[in-house]
Amino acid sequence: MAFPVRMTGLTALVLVAALASGPVAAQTEVEVDLELILAVDVSRSMDEDEQILQRKGYADALRDEQVLTAISGGLHGRIALTYVEWAGPDSRRQLIPWAVIGSAAEAEGFAQALEAAPLEAWRGTSISSGLLFAAELFDASGYKGLRRVIDISGDGPNNMGPPVDQTRDMLVQAGIVINGLPLNLKMPGGMFNIERLDIYYEDCVIGGPGAFLITVEDPARLKDAIRRKMVLEISGLVPAKPDRPGGLAGIIPAQYSPPRIDCMIGERLRQRMWDY
Repeated sequence: MAFPVRMTGLTALVLVAALASGPVAAQTEVEVDLELILAVDVSRSMDEDEQILQRKGYADALRDEQVLTAISGGLHGRIALTYVEWAGPDSRRQLIPWAVIGSAAEAEGFAQALEAAPLEAWRGTSISSGLLFAAELFDASGYKGLRRVIDISGDGPNNMGPPVDQTRDMLVQAGIVINGLPLNLKMPGGMFNIERLDIYYEDCVIGGPGAFLITVEDPARLKDAIRRKMVLEISGLVPAKPDRPGGLAGIIPAQYSPPRIDCMIGERLRQRMWDY
């Protein structure tokens, strides 16, 4: 299905911007199977090598045959996609604007724009603010999806901004599904790191019908985890049971209540640091 398309980074960025501006300029909403926001943690706890690995994982997923097949298999055969980066409450940006992805060429343009964009890292970890920023982008997307999904990745708990579980509940009430990609790529050791980030994401972050997470503990498996996650999201499939207890890039169905972990643990760790 995929065919070779090669552009410079600047050309890819221009193409994606043109794709994104089309439906808005026409003042009409283009129908798609899914409006998907990839919301990625760029707080300073995410090392440059982790950021590069994650960027490449998403770019490669957009070129993957299974992902392209999932896109073409929908009712409309296309999705709307945007890429957001977040850190603290005031550190958010829409890195790649909304674009329709319905062909290998469109997917390639988005992937190359993603690879060409500069890396940045900011202070703070506010999952809740990242979710709120992402949710606001749906109304101005120019697309009308059968489903709206935010997929949020990160390597630590919320420690700034609104409570993350309350933010999740508000977005789910608005019809938005939140999936997660918690990253345990390095041994816990920082002030705000917690050992079972997968449980935190499962009980405090993700939500909505069919919500799921894929936790990654091995950098070598991140690319495969991203691909699997996108196939599931695009296809609207209900996740299966975990590959193994604790999951290593394993699919974990959402469990909503009661939480097995303190959803304010990140805020309490931050307060402890200030008290000290």
